[in-house]
Amino acid sequence: MAVFDPSAPLDKTFSVRSIPIQTSKSTSKNGNLKLKDKLSEKRKKLDNIQESFENTNYDFECLKDTLPENPNIYHFSEISAATANFSAPRLSSSSWRCVIRHREVVVSRRDFRRQIDIPELSRRLALICRSHHSSLLKLLGASVSGAVIFLVNEFVPGASLADCLRNRRNPSFTDLNTWISRMQIASDVAHGLDYIHNFSGSGSDSGSGSGSGFVHKHIKSSSIVITEENLRARICHFGVSGLCGEAVAGDGDPSGGRTVRIEGRRGYMAPEFQISGVATKKSDVYAFGVVVLELLSGEEAVKFEFNDDGGYRRISVVETAKIAAEENGGVRKWVDTRLRDSFPVNVAERMIRVGLECVGDDPNERPDMGWVSDEVSKLYLDLVGPTVTSFGWV
Repeated sequence: MAVFDPSAPLDKTFSVRSIPIQTSKSTSKNGNLKLKDKLSEKRKKLDNIQESFENTNYDFECLKDTLPENPNIYHFSEISAATANFSAPRLSSSSWRCVIRHREVVVSRRDFRRQIDIPELSRRLALICRSHHSSLLKLLGASVSGAVIFLVNEFVPGASLADCLRNRRNPSFTDLNTWISRMQIASDVAHGLDYIHNFSGSGSDSGSGSGSGFVHKHIKSSSIVITEENLRARICHFGVSGLCGEAVAGDGDPSGGRTVRIEGRRGYMAPEFQISGVATKKSDVYAFGVVVLELLSGEEAVKFEFNDDGGYRRISVVETAKIAAEENGGVRKWVDTRLRDSFPVNVAERMIRVGLECVGDDPNERPDMGWVSDEVSKLYLDLVGPTVTSFGWV
């Protein structure tokens, strides 16, 4: 047997044909059949792949119709049937928990401040539903009946921040019994409101006064849901005011050139809001500051207590926070006693300063939510350290 020498020069006349190969006719036929079978299988696979792509494109088109960017305009009969003619379990005097189109939802009834036609309503709904954030409760669609609009939101198991902080049956108990849980909620709400102001919607009719973003107008502890699963905060009623035709601020004009005014919640209304009745981003910042002070103290935004002489006095969480911030050691005494002094005093002092900056009397001196969310995030991350998830920093 000849041994191959790699150093030897190659024979240019070498050919595959010169190598004898012993085959039989039956082997050749079998090989051709196997090759044909393999080619046939590959063609089938390619056909299946192409068909799956076509089906996927079709599925994506169907899915697109169900996404929040394409909000649902529900017929009133559908709302009436889902709520059993509005006899379904109520979450409040004007909201019902029910099932619509195989999805658990909350239907809320609102009166129009001014009538909006269906095309304009659809446009506004599209703007609002185009916004996505983990700290916002999703709006799925709406229905109109006369001078009333029914808003359909996703249902999230949980309770309002107000109820979590102040248990009517057992005032000494709270689900939010750790400092970190309260800082997490403050961070969630800050990021959600920053998104509403600076990144949601588009166009001059979004209620921002700057051509982009929205003004929420209804920030308060009862409009924030704390999820049952992980005690995270979700802001409710996002976009409601715009859909109801309530007043919004316009560029350079505090009144926005509109005569329609909105109602506010006592204790959350900024001084200029009480005068003009028109909400702005800075009045939202004021309301957020009140929520922060509620989180720190556990107290209501405003309450009334009887005096010994039979009268009563008004107690504001803003005023008590100012007094605590000025006293030496006042913050430790002022913070919710149910936290049992298990919190970093220096962080509490910085948080109370953030809250008080938000509730300043002059709207021009209040910070914007971009700065506020950054400050709250820094204070929260100093406690827990940065954690990276597939969605970014938490």
